[in-house]
Parts: sequence; C-alpha cells; structure tokens
Amino acid sequence: MVKHKKSPSTLHQESQTIIRELILFNDDVNTFDFVIETLIEVCEHEPEQAEQCAMIAHFKGKCMVKTGDFVQLKPLFDEMTLRGLTVSIE
Repeated sequence: MVKHKKSPSTLHQESQTIIRELILFNDDVNTFDFVIETLIEVCEHEPEQAEQCAMIAHFKGKCMVKTGDFVQLKPLFDEMTLRGLTVSIE
C-alpha cells in the first residue's frame, strides 16, 4: 500500500476546516409546526426528520439539526435567528 504525502497547504486547509454543529434549543414561543416548517425550508430536512428534531429539542432541551463548517452553518444560523428560533453553532 502506497501512502501519498499531503502538501503543507493541504494539511493547513484541513486543519482549518472544523466540523461544527447547528444546535436548535427548545423555547416556549414557537409552535411545533413553525419549527418543523423552518427546519424543512432552512435546513432542507425531510418532514419526518424535522418533526423528530423538533420533538428532541422539546423533550431534551436542544437538538443538533445540521453539521458543517462555520461558513456553511452561518447563513442557516442567521435565517433561523431571524425567524425567532434559538440556535447556536458549536
């Protein structure tokens, strides 16, 4: 088996790409339907996935709804925040 060495620039890029999580927190303001609709529209969840995430957030207090690097998650964070949901990127 031959292993290919990575160039220093490739190694630097990989070390800069940190996979993060977009976390949805439970609140007493938004309805399940609104949260589900937002997850479908913003995070591109399937309806079943969105419903499961809404239920997990409701019962456990929070739920990871998307993974990616910061650049990928920031627009989703911004849109969900604009819609009144409580989210964080961790």
